[in-house]
Amino acid sequence: MRISSSPAAEEGSRASEWEIMLIGLISHSCVPSGRAGQRAAGLGPSGRGSLPRRHPPAKFHAPVPHPQGRRGRSERQSPAPSAVRSAVLRTELGDPQHPPGGFCFEPAPGFVFRACGALKCIKYSPAFCVAPLPSPGFEKCWFHTRLPHLRRVLSGLARTPRSSRGERSVRAGGAAAQRLRVLAAVPHPKISPGCAGPLLSPPRSPQGSVDCPSLEFEYGDADGHGAELAELYSYTEEPELSHNRRCFEEDFHTQVPGRRWLELDRAQQKAYVMRLLDGLEVVNRDKRLRVARAILYLAQGVFGDCDNEGDVLHWSRHNSFLLYQLGTFSAFLELLNMEIENSQACSSALRKPAISLADSTELRVLLSVMYLLVENIRVEQETDPPEWRTCRETFRMELSFPVHAEEPFALLLFTMVTKFCSGHAPHFPMKKVLLLLWKVLLFTLGGFEALQAMKVRRREELGLPPLPEDSIQVVRGMRAASPPTCAIELVEQQQQQQQQQQQKRGHRSRRPLMKQDSLDIYNERDPFKSDEGGVDEEESDDVDSGIEGELDLMEREAIVPAMPAQRPPIERVSFPKGLPWAPKVRQKDIEHFLEASRNKFIGFTLGQDTETLIGLPRPIHESVKTLKQHKYVSISDVQIKNEEELEKCPMSRGEEEVQETPCEVLYRAMLYNLPQYMIALLKILLAAAPTSKAKTDSINVLADVLPEEMPITVLQSMKLGIDVNRHKEIIVKSISALLLLLLKHFKLNHIYQFEYVSQHLVFANCIPLILKFFNQNIMSYIAAKNSISVLDYPHCTVCDLPELTAESLEAGDNNQFCWRNLFSCINLLRILNKLTKWKHSRTMMLVVFKSAPILKRALKVKQAMMQLYVLKLLKIQTKYLGRQWRKSNMKTMSAIYQKVRHRMNDDWAYGNDIDARPWDFQAEECTLRANIEAFNSRRYDRAQESEFAPVDNCLQSVLGQRLELPQDFHYSYELWLEREVFSQPIRWEELLHCQ
Repeated sequence: MRISSSPAAEEGSRASEWEIMLIGLISHSCVPSGRAGQRAAGLGPSGRGSLPRRHPPAKFHAPVPHPQGRRGRSERQSPAPSAVRSAVLRTELGDPQHPPGGFCFEPAPGFVFRACGALKCIKYSPAFCVAPLPSPGFEKCWFHTRLPHLRRVLSGLARTPRSSRGERSVRAGGAAAQRLRVLAAVPHPKISPGCAGPLLSPPRSPQGSVDCPSLEFEYGDADGHGAELAELYSYTEEPELSHNRRCFEEDFHTQVPGRRWLELDRAQQKAYVMRLLDGLEVVNRDKRLRVARAILYLAQGVFGDCDNEGDVLHWSRHNSFLLYQLGTFSAFLELLNMEIENSQACSSALRKPAISLADSTELRVLLSVMYLLVENIRVEQETDPPEWRTCRETFRMELSFPVHAEEPFALLLFTMVTKFCSGHAPHFPMKKVLLLLWKVLLFTLGGFEALQAMKVRRREELGLPPLPEDSIQVVRGMRAASPPTCAIELVEQQQQQQQQQQQKRGHRSRRPLMKQDSLDIYNERDPFKSDEGGVDEEESDDVDSGIEGELDLMEREAIVPAMPAQRPPIERVSFPKGLPWAPKVRQKDIEHFLEASRNKFIGFTLGQDTETLIGLPRPIHESVKTLKQHKYVSISDVQIKNEEELEKCPMSRGEEEVQETPCEVLYRAMLYNLPQYMIALLKILLAAAPTSKAKTDSINVLADVLPEEMPITVLQSMKLGIDVNRHKEIIVKSISALLLLLLKHFKLNHIYQFEYVSQHLVFANCIPLILKFFNQNIMSYIAAKNSISVLDYPHCTVCDLPELTAESLEAGDNNQFCWRNLFSCINLLRILNKLTKWKHSRTMMLVVFKSAPILKRALKVKQAMMQLYVLKLLKIQTKYLGRQWRKSNMKTMSAIYQKVRHRMNDDWAYGNDIDARPWDFQAEECTLRANIEAFNSRRYDRAQESEFAPVDNCLQSVLGQRLELPQDFHYSYELWLEREVFSQPIRWEELLHCQ
């Protein structure tokens, strides 16, 4: 790579040369005070910078190791004051004289950068790279990168217009603290053995910038079929795939010699599977495990006979339907119950200091087979034969309404979760249990589209008007706002320090009126600043501007004020006319509006009467008419009203007819242990969160990913580290998805079922847990590359594995984002929205935990659905954040107005004293809890309903009633008489003491 720094060669550049602008903006604190110092630094009397001519331009070299290391201090000239430097660099790709891999910046003699205290954090983005200066007068700063990535970025830079490359001159204001920026698309620098210069390793994933592209993410019930199957296996389980194949082939070749599984007809395949199922009933544990592995190999798609991934997935689905039709799921369910009750395995795991994969071998095989059956049968395809469709409905009914067992299959998995969290079974493979539990709930209850269809059908049954829009389609049609830029994140911090110093000296200067855009530039706070900054979190939140630091919700490029003539035209996003959501008004809103109007104009109220408008002025009539046009009655409102009537009139209303839906059956089974289930799920979520620290008392969620022998090489350590991070991400994904499914389905089934689950989640500190999850570099989490594509199922079963190296593991895949991590973030935001919606006490929890700056950092993710739910959470707490916060965050307020549904009487943006006044939030939760307990006792506790039943006091009629006795009682009647009547002495004296 050859890089020349002559700006005069601009017009004669060839097509293979790309232009990069390097602009050094040095902190104002490094420039000497006084006019003499300004002239030495190249600053005029007005404080504006000009490029000094007495210093030669900077040089850039290829990554060749310096033969003598750092040069001696005698070779350098005396350091001159730091000033604004600019150099136009030219690169020619593919230069044979220098090896690829990076380039090095070496300042010219006398061109000294000074490291100031503000430049202590590292920022990287796809559009630019900011590196801290290691020491005053440093020699070289290496940027080591891969040449193919640099080629892609530079080619994209060359296609942009010249005016948008930052080639206009940038002048530094004398009073504004600036920072070093490199407006070149430099990838993340990595430490290289050939680098002689100092280098700090940055975060692996970029933080948002102005040029951050929109994420092409489509939200759904789950990821693609192949990706969901691949997440079942950890990379440490890869050797077991070949072990399953050996177990199958050894048995298959003895039963059907000289044939392949794909060559058998359906009758022969059924006969062989039946022989395998007979082998599951043997007493020998090892033989049962070998047969189970052979069945697992069938469910995995007999990859030994397939040529590509598509064939593996096809035969996996084919064999799954075949296995279910022959009763494999019921047989494995019995084996799973045996393994859960295996006290020997539990005690052995409790005695071990470290639990590994070997402790959960049987459970992992059983859960893998059951997961493959559920997932393959759950996914519908257009080419499925009618027999498979019938089989799918039968399987769904079997999982939803158990016939032989007293509890649904999902409850057994919930029991495994609580047993694991209690410490009685630390060897349970939790990732597989949670994945299977999530897919069982998704299969039996239905996904989001099925939920929307059920909601429409339920509204028709209740006689309610149809929904104003399909929320899924509206969200899919929304566009994301541009994320905030990170170019001058330290400006506001340094500006505050200077203002504080001026206030201490008593110098107050009157500032002229500025545009809101300019104010937002200097109001942006560095979200990655260390906590030791000495600035209180609550005070600095007032000027935190998150999304407004982007300078506009539309895309803008102006970072600092520049010359008007050189300013490029601003490209704005054209929003469609109108708002995306139809406004809604509740019955309670109309009542409050009329109550306030009657108190103002008449002097008395009429309670809940919304029809009488006598005495009110004409504008109030029009307002009420408008409110009634947009009135929305939810299913929850009807359910609450019916519940109140049942509580008031239990005799006249009679007994409620409850539909026996899968959701109702699940809630009835979960009811009495539901608090333990919610606490266990949140415990595992906390242990798997990337922000949680390892504690001695925390549960170990890595029992099914750690191998028996720990890695001894760097490559093995890197592979295990990726596997552990991937393992935790999958756990977070499954828990967030199943919690959201439970909340949404319980809310549709009955509002008090939803409130019961949500209240126990709140009591278990779910709100601070989710906020703690988002209190991280969320862009880094979403762009994390904790996956090795060559080791994913089914690719690893049909393709020859290449030799893994540290570079290939570190490079990861080429995906723009990680689907499961973005899916998890959206699910957690939706859960937080459901917990806090219309609950003032929980909204105050968001305010108390200072969620506003945390949520605003999540707005950096340029994805419309995620931004929508973040803005919803910011909207409900806006009135409690104070006037200064609203004043400093007007662009966030505009984003809320553009993207969030409007409630006509909701003064969320103003926060008048009545709504912002604190009240007894504990009483609100206690009232809700009393209503929930009354609902549960009325519907599910049959013993308390006996007081309303008529009582027969006639002795003859009571003794004359015929009781239905079980069939077993007739056979053992004589034995019962002997044991319960004749052998028991009659204590006549007890009759005297009976009450």
